[in-house]
Amino acid sequence: MAESALSILKGIPLDEEEGLGELTLSGWLRAACENGGDAEALVYHEGGLGVGTRISWTYAELWARANAVARALIACGVGKGTRVGVLMTNRPEFLSATFGIALAGGVAATFSTFSTPAELDHLIEASAISVLLLEGQVLKKDFAAILQDLAPALGTSAPGELALERYPYLTHVAAVGGGAGGAIEGWDAFVARGDSVAQVLVDARAAGVTPADPGVLFFSSGSTARPKGILSAHRGVTLQLWRWPKWYETGKGDVRVWSANGFFWSGNFSMAFGAALTSGGCLVLQSTFNAGEALALVEAEKATMVLAWPHQWEQLVAAPNWASADLSSLVYIDCKSPIAQHPTVSTTWREPYAAFGNTETFTLMAVYPANTPDEEVAGSHGLPCPGNTIRIVDPMTGAAVPVGERGEIAIKGPTLMLGYIGVPLADTLDEDGFFRTGDSGHTDGQGRLFWHGRMNDIIKTGGANVSPVEIDAVLKTISEIKAVQTVGVPHETLGEVVVACVVPHDGASIDEAAIQKIARETLASFKVPRRVLFFAEDDLALTGSAKIKTADLRKLATERLAREKQESRQ
Repeated sequence: MAESALSILKGIPLDEEEGLGELTLSGWLRAACENGGDAEALVYHEGGLGVGTRISWTYAELWARANAVARALIACGVGKGTRVGVLMTNRPEFLSATFGIALAGGVAATFSTFSTPAELDHLIEASAISVLLLEGQVLKKDFAAILQDLAPALGTSAPGELALERYPYLTHVAAVGGGAGGAIEGWDAFVARGDSVAQVLVDARAAGVTPADPGVLFFSSGSTARPKGILSAHRGVTLQLWRWPKWYETGKGDVRVWSANGFFWSGNFSMAFGAALTSGGCLVLQSTFNAGEALALVEAEKATMVLAWPHQWEQLVAAPNWASADLSSLVYIDCKSPIAQHPTVSTTWREPYAAFGNTETFTLMAVYPANTPDEEVAGSHGLPCPGNTIRIVDPMTGAAVPVGERGEIAIKGPTLMLGYIGVPLADTLDEDGFFRTGDSGHTDGQGRLFWHGRMNDIIKTGGANVSPVEIDAVLKTISEIKAVQTVGVPHETLGEVVVACVVPHDGASIDEAAIQKIARETLASFKVPRRVLFFAEDDLALTGSAKIKTADLRKLATERLAREKQESRQ
């Protein structure tokens, strides 16, 4: 609820929240596995559906395999707080590695498999990992070869004998899915290192970890700069894992979650593990996204939930087996999504779409649960999560602004990060201990949070502030548009002009004037794009999590308009 007339929102006290359990990753996993027992926790088709091996782990097997990794890590010298890198797609070993690290008392540092060699070099160096657990080959990327190019001694040293000047903390590397050689140990040999380590030592390690201890190190997707390392406590991560079944309003054991989006991003980690494993459901794993195979997996494994980004929806609809696929198992699929329009799908479920968060708060800081009526949401991004205090502040003074006035979203709460690695926490939080998100928003009298986009993305045109999020929401309703992002382009008199950058669907016939006409029906005149530029999907630089790199797009649009202006003068 709102506090006085200032934009300060508070969730219920954390000690009043129901449905929580152990607040360490090892404790959460133990509870999930005891709850799941011999039920299927995950399924994975190694090599592809129908041509490879179907791998299925029960909860009991997941627990056993995570503990086996923990014993191996202890044998490699991992201690409390030791950082261990995980560079894998969505495969079973991602889970046994990540939770094995937690059981051993370490900190899992997850690396994106979309990383370029330069980005991987940065991730390994910045994270100061002592052990790296990787997938040797991902599509055309040979990570084992990339690592040996970055540190040639990896190819000449023996396993366990690393001493690298480039990565001075790194002592062990193990690979699953090929890539073993030199100092890179095969997965089975790595796990066997723990054969001499007693299980009671793992149990003691896990019991010695507290909710306040560092639990995971995730990296931002790098839409504006190099990926930043974001360190989170066990409590912050596990709070969200306990919450997702409540936010999704799912039943116990009835959730089979398909996803190909990387668990190395906090959003998918939290949503998939929370939705499936907290409630005794099952993960249907796909290493890399392929639309046709994804539909086949949903059908074959009777997935009840699909975690996909909007740009993947269109690829699923365009897949050659879309019309013939039986998707009748889907229950937890937003009834307004393109997937729900499939003739075999029947659902009235609405996802918890009214939400706002980031990696710094390990996903959501504000949310309305699934099936909240649109009239209650009223275009907002939810109510503050338990324990959170959100306020809208003047970006210059840091003072809370009146209700209804736009400012910068600031957050304090139990899922807030411990900090960015390499940056003193005092340099990150304001004097009242709030994290300033860099996002624009406002609150209303009903205590709801409204998000308007990144502060540096706000377009200042003719003295008015324009939110590109508002414009994009309108243009996304145009069926011919596949993707859109609005940016501000410098202008000599207006400061900036509003420019919509559009990727049309293949074969669509829509022009700039038609898009502007539709925009005028909803938007104030100063918000209507002054120009609409059309791009092919390959023209747009995306981050690994499919976010359009705003700075690159703004530069591309600026160059396009300058070129058009020059050509018109000739």
